[in-house]
Amino acid sequence: MALIDQVLGLVNKQPKDPDAPKPPVGSRSEREAALKDKAGMVISVFALLLAVNSWYGGKLGSTVLTNTLGANNKWAQYQAKASRGVSYEIAAKTANDPAVKAEFLAEKERMESDKAEIAKEARAMEALREEAKKSSPWIGYASTAYQLAIVVLSASILAVSMAMFWGSFAVAAIGILLSANGVFLLF
Repeated sequence: MALIDQVLGLVNKQPKDPDAPKPPVGSRSEREAALKDKAGMVISVFALLLAVNSWYGGKLGSTVLTNTLGANNKWAQYQAKASRGVSYEIAAKTANDPAVKAEFLAEKERMESDKAEIAKEARAMEALREEAKKSSPWIGYASTAYQLAIVVLSASILAVSMAMFWGSFAVAAIGILLSANGVFLLF
């Protein structure tokens, strides 16, 4: 219960000195104080959206890097298996003993099977990388929109402008739309 009272106390700020002189109703300082009360909490929400968006952008960057390296490693394995397969094929052609020849050909077939599995894994990694690369710019655009929303909101305090206050919500809404596109690739 004490925690709820503290949170409500932050939202509904009371003057420290109840006997302190109050500015005239509708004065700039009164409007500014009311705007600061509203804007303070909203800035925190916009900053949270920016932080989550930045985290997701970092995750996408990590996915691109990890899957690029993983796919490169898989293709290197693929090439090694291809070279070994050629070696087994040449060895089978030069073998005189039918049992040894059959063993070399079996190994060549195993290399072909391994190559197919490795290629499948490499293509899957490349697909994940490409999807993350498609999402990444949208997350960057959304971060810019959130930053702009915070700037417009901060400027609304200085200008004591409710139009700028509500305008910051429009900019943040654009950021949310861009984030959603970065996550779900809607358009």
